[in-house]
Amino acid sequence: MRKLYVALAGLLLASVVVQFYLAAVGAFDRPMEEGSFALHDTFGMMVIPILSLLATVAAALAKAPGRLIGLTLLPLGLVVVQVLIVVLGRALNDDTGYTTTASLAVLGLHAINGMAVMGSAGLVLRRARALAAAPAGAAAGGTAPGEPAARVP
Repeated sequence: MRKLYVALAGLLLASVVVQFYLAAVGAFDRPMEEGSFALHDTFGMMVIPILSLLATVAAALAKAPGRLIGLTLLPLGLVVVQVLIVVLGRALNDDTGYTTTASLAVLGLHAINGMAVMGSAGLVLRRARALAAAPAGAAAGGTAPGEPAARVP
């Protein structure tokens, strides 16, 4: 189950990289239309949350520490924040639908939060790999008698 957790964590990080690629594709599409970001939107709302949930289930079944299980849900939570940033940013547009200084300031947070999604997915992968390398007793938070406590970074 630990190997499955590592594989899902790796797919989660890879999906965030693909998400950045799809954002760039949308940004450079000419003429830019509402559908320019359709793949970015769909991928971000479906693939990353599903992989985060699947990886969380795998972490729980692998008897990962509770903190690591919670960390594995973080990319999903940050995707929810991504949606809220876009909704708030669009709410601050003017009456004609054009961006304002305030809406641009809020919408700029979308990229920063995207980097947080990537960082959290990278941290999940790193810790999943450390968990997979740890002895079985250490993975559940305990140690075998006479063994020093293993630390999962």
